[in-house]
Amino acid sequence: MTGSQTTESSFDASPWRVAIVAARFNEGLVSQLIDGATRAWRAHGGAEDQLNVQRVPGAFELPLAALKFAASGEYQAVIALGCVIRGDTPHFEYVAGECARGLMDAGLATGVPVIFGVLTTETQAQAEERADLGRMNKGRESMEAALEMIELLAPFSAPTKAARGKRAAGKQGRR
Repeated sequence: MTGSQTTESSFDASPWRVAIVAARFNEGLVSQLIDGATRAWRAHGGAEDQLNVQRVPGAFELPLAALKFAASGEYQAVIALGCVIRGDTPHFEYVAGECARGLMDAGLATGVPVIFGVLTTETQAQAEERADLGRMNKGRESMEAALEMIELLAPFSAPTKAARGKRAAGKQGRR
């Protein structure tokens, strides 16, 4: 893979709420992914209090957390960030495959975009390249994918609980 798949589109993150669920395993690499996603959020006008970052033990735990956040009605997208590096045992296939399947299932079950921002690499060097903030940071790409999907699906979505609450509070203040 030789390059970033970032878009030239300009997104407005200000009306949205996004959750990031991130694995603690491979902490340093995942922290770089979170940093890239957070920078992209801010660059697109997202407010700090509208972005919820939560940690889970590892990539295998990401699907359940993503499902719960997506089903809550509070978020327009959920981004799952993690890193699974192939080793000498079949453990990689079990973790990476089940993580991917579970995240896809969470999105399909809820209708909320669940973005797969989990690095699945052969080597540590590949993971470092994909997490590097100055290169192809997949956290940034995941945030941009989330914002693109939110905008694409917005016409089909009912307002979230948070948006309904803000609207109700605004109406009370206008009396």
